[in-house]
Amino acid sequence: MKIYTKTGDEGLTGVLGSQRLRKDDARIEAYGTVDELNAVLGLARAGGLDPSADALAAQLQDDLFNVGAALADPNPEGRFHNQINDAHVARLEAAIDALVDEVEPMRSFILPGGSLPAAQFHLARTVCRRAERLVVHLAHQPGEHVPSALIIYLNRLSDLLFVLARAVNHRAGVADVPWKPSP
Repeated sequence: MKIYTKTGDEGLTGVLGSQRLRKDDARIEAYGTVDELNAVLGLARAGGLDPSADALAAQLQDDLFNVGAALADPNPEGRFHNQINDAHVARLEAAIDALVDEVEPMRSFILPGGSLPAAQFHLARTVCRRAERLVVHLAHQPGEHVPSALIIYLNRLSDLLFVLARAVNHRAGVADVPWKPSP
């Protein structure tokens, strides 16, 4: 089987169903950025994480495939359109609560950094915020339908990635990098 199909050579790509969209369409931008986020999580995992953080990151990667499938399915009645739901959001919130209990309370803003895995989770957080902005943009396009659970999921996921970065630093015995405003 060949990897290249040549069907996108004219700047169009397929989504679920028979529809083809321009590669710079808001829907393609949104799920392409979710794919980028998934790759950043893969990078963090490849660097070696403690088993708990790795298991959480693996679950997030699986979820992000569901997010991507939902975004690639423009039909509100489609098989994949409603892949993400309130249970996914609740699972993120439970993980956030557990990780917050593990780290010291914040006393200042924190710069991305510390350990390499923490920095990678901070990078993932910023890509997640961009994905969220693109999904919100898609949701406001005429004729588009985006399940609200997708937007809520991405909003919570960015919070989780922030706390996960802090927890990874804590577990490694590496201090977070506090922001020190200029005088």
